[in-house]
Formats: sequence, structure tokens, C-alpha cells
Amino acid sequence: MAASLDEDELGSDDYYSLLNVRREATQDELKAAYRRLCMLYHPDKHRDPELKRQAEHLFNLVHEAYEVLRDPQSRAIYDIYGKRGLDVEGWEVVERKRTPAEIREEYERLQTEREERRLQQRTNPKGTISVGIDATDLFDRYEEDYEDAVGGGGGGVPHVEINKMHISQSIEAPLTTKDTAILSGSLSTHNGNGGGNINLALRRVTSAKGWGEVELGAGDTHGPLLGMKIFRNLTPRFFVTAQCGLQFSSRGVRPGVTTVFARHLDKNTMGYLQWRWGIQSSMNTSVVRDTKSSHFTFAAQLGVPHTFIMMSYQYKFQDEDQTKIKGSVKSGFFGTVVEYGAERKISRHSVLGATVSVVRLSLSSRGFYSNITYFFPIHLTDQLLPSAVFYATVGPLVFYLAIQQLVIRPYLRAQKEQDLEKQQESSASNIARKKQEAESAVSSPGRRWGLIVLNAWYGKFVTDNSRRHERAKVIDVTVPLQCLVKDSKLILTEATKSGLPGFYDPCVGEDKSLKVLYQFRGVMHQVLSGDSEPLRIPKQSHRIDADT
Repeated sequence: MAASLDEDELGSDDYYSLLNVRREATQDELKAAYRRLCMLYHPDKHRDPELKRQAEHLFNLVHEAYEVLRDPQSRAIYDIYGKRGLDVEGWEVVERKRTPAEIREEYERLQTEREERRLQQRTNPKGTISVGIDATDLFDRYEEDYEDAVGGGGGGVPHVEINKMHISQSIEAPLTTKDTAILSGSLSTHNGNGGGNINLALRRVTSAKGWGEVELGAGDTHGPLLGMKIFRNLTPRFFVTAQCGLQFSSRGVRPGVTTVFARHLDKNTMGYLQWRWGIQSSMNTSVVRDTKSSHFTFAAQLGVPHTFIMMSYQYKFQDEDQTKIKGSVKSGFFGTVVEYGAERKISRHSVLGATVSVVRLSLSSRGFYSNITYFFPIHLTDQLLPSAVFYATVGPLVFYLAIQQLVIRPYLRAQKEQDLEKQQESSASNIARKKQEAESAVSSPGRRWGLIVLNAWYGKFVTDNSRRHERAKVIDVTVPLQCLVKDSKLILTEATKSGLPGFYDPCVGEDKSLKVLYQFRGVMHQVLSGDSEPLRIPKQSHRIDADT
């Protein structure tokens, strides 16, 4: 039977033709056609290898078609956009819509998001903006006699100024499947002096194990640059990176070479060994361990002009805001630097963090939005003052709590209410239709006397005292639920209950539950079930004590 089908039929994307049913086919018709074709094309019915292969292929196609058409949402998407509509990522997290207009709206939104992600993945834009602030006048003010001598005035307002800025940006442009061009540039200024540079790199993927890159640069900060970089996986657990360059300046040509060897020590740990020769020659070794709950780094460097050892630890809280706290100690010929800080996700694309560096005390705040990182290092004092440490630690915390309460939470709450209002408006026609069905169900007779549903409510219940100001939104579904009782049993599957006959969604976008008070064999029972939780009654655990 399978051998009689040509290749066009085997590759057909018309699911209705494949199942030999009309486009208006009911679920029973689909199920009957599916069972008949499964029996016809089951691979075990064929002994010939070629017939068995074709039968298996057809069997899989029939199963794929039935899985799409048996689901109302997938079928609606397929009817409007065909198979390509099912390939759009994101349908699995979308509320199950039922009208073509709502499905078309969701499809267009998901298409837009996919195109944005694809563009971002292709260009991979990255940027950094750093604004340095000199606030040493808050703690390191001149002596009053000296200020009077220069006409400063001892009682003036402390002077705070921006003394440096740095902006950098990079973007990638795929040329072929193996070649990529990377364009980057930066601008810097410090105490009135500044400069910039621009770099162009061409990267080619030579094999599955490595790639090579050639870089050209120009600017008034360091002069022209010519460099080359090679990456190679030597084994699945070991790789090496080599980089060399020539920096042209007024002092002549400065060559430089950097080599990095890296190895996976275990599933979560990497070891690095770096050798650098050139302007700042050094040897560096480090161990980095990154797990789901923590990040640890130990590094030691011997070099000119910097020799140091460094250890840092970061703890990751397992919360929805992805909160992290971190601390590090770095000690060398220059002295000892102690840093501590925290960061937290404040929105879908934004992360806010703050770090205190104690050597000459400074405060650095970091904001991350999309692929752009914002740094605001604030230099507080050149001395180790307890007051400066206190204000650098407490100040950002108080500032964050104030912004969280006065700006972020009200904004997110308003955004959520707007989204909920739009969702409710878009679902108004569907709610009206379902409400009419519920009223029809309530007005129709149909009680059974084995299991008696005395009262049933569906919607949003408010039981927490802290949320008493919120209004409960429930509907009476006593009769529609009683109509679902069969042989003194009520079985609800693991799906949203708003789709049951006689039900509708009274609070779109909010958490819902089903509360049932029923009588079985003269004994009172009560149960509260989540919207998508399966429910089976009667149950012994639902019994209500006589005293209650």
C-alpha cells in the first residue's frame, strides 16, 4: 500500500488531505481517520524493507498531522498560516486563544520578536558607557586656613565634577557562513584630554576546532595597530589562544605577544595559564569555578609593573530577580584592594549593581540594559576613612530601596495593569460568548442524585488578609459542573477549566481556582483546586467533619 504513493504525497504538508478528511471535520472524524490510517500504515504489517521504510515514514506523517489537528489552538494556527505558522517559537508559553483574530495578533508579535532576536544574534551589538565622578571634596577637603588663602571659603558647598568618560561600541557583520567582520570603536576623555580609536577585525572559521582573526586599528590614543589572533581546540577539554600585534607610535614600533592555555578541570571549573610579552610583560595563572549558586576565581600574576594575587567569590541567590552578592581581595606591590558589592535584575533587559572598592575609596555602580553596560565610578577619598566606607556602603542600598519603592515597583505594577487591561479588552468578545454559554447551561435541567454539587465557584479568590483590598472575581458554575457528573463521579483533566461547557474566564490573566462544595452519600465534602490542576471527586480527603 505504501509503495503506491509517490514522493509528492509523502512530502505533502496538507494535513487534511493526508488524513482524507474535510477541513470542517469534527474530532470524532479526525480520530476515526487517524485510527484507520494507523492500522493501514503500521510498519509492523510490512516485511519488505523498502515498504516498511515508506510505511514508517507515512505513519509518522499521519501522527504529526493528527497531533496538530486534534489541538484546537494548533489547528487554528495551521488553518490561518499553514505549517510555517507552527514553526514560530513561543506558542507554548502563550495563553490558549480561540479566536482567529487573537491567534493572528499573537503570531505577528512572535514573528516580530523572532526577527529582533535573529538580528541581534547576527550583529551581536555590545557597548560600554563609563562616566567617572570625582567626589573627593566630600571627605578630603582642604584645611580651612588654606581655603581662605586661595579664596575658597571654608563653608562652601563641596565640589563634585565629572573628570573622565569612556564610550565603546562593537558590532558584528556576517559576510559568509565562515567569515565575519567586527567593527569597534571607542572615545575617552580624562581631565580635559581625550582621544579615540577605531578597529576592524576579519574573523574566519577554519574548522570546527578553531578560527583565525586579523585586526587593523587606527587612532590618536595609541596609534595604528596591526594584529592577528588564533583560537584552537586541541582536545575536547583543552584549548589555546595566541595573539600578536604591532603598535605604531611616535616612540617607534611596539611588538606584543599573548598566549593563553585553558583546560576544563571538571564540569564547572576552568584553569588558565597566560603569558604576555611586550609593553606590560607578565605571567598569570587563574582558576575559575562557576556553578548554579556561586562563582569563584583565584588568580596570581608575576609581571612588570603589576605583581599580585587575587581571590573573588560571588554568591547567586536562586530568586526571580537573579540577585548576586560578591567580594574580592587583591594584594600586590601596589598595596591591597578590597571590593564588595551586589547586583540585581530590575526588569527584563536591565541589571543594576554597585561595588565599593577600598584602597583609595571609590564607589562604582553598574547598569546593564540590553547589550549596553553603564559604569558610574565615583571617587570618594584617597584615605581610608570609616565615614566614607559607611556612606559608600549604606548610600547605594538606601538609594536602591527608594528607587525600588518609588519608581520601579509602581512602574511595573502600572505596566502589568495595562497589559491585563489590554488582554481583557481583546478577550471581551470571547468572555461574552462563554458567559452566554454558561447562562444557557445554568438554565437547563440535569441534576443527578448520586453525587450532588451543592455550590461551585470559579475565578479569583482572595483569602490573604494582606490582599483584602482586592476584589474577588468568581462566577457560579454549580449547574455546569453538575452536568459533567457521570456515574456519581466528576473527573476534570489537567487543563484550564475556563474551556469547560458552561464556564468562562471571569478574570483574564489572573490566577484562578475552582471551589466545590458537594454531597456524596449524605456526607458533605469541599475542595479547592487550581485552574490547571486535575480534579477527581468524590475523595475521602475532601470530607468535612460534622462539627465543621
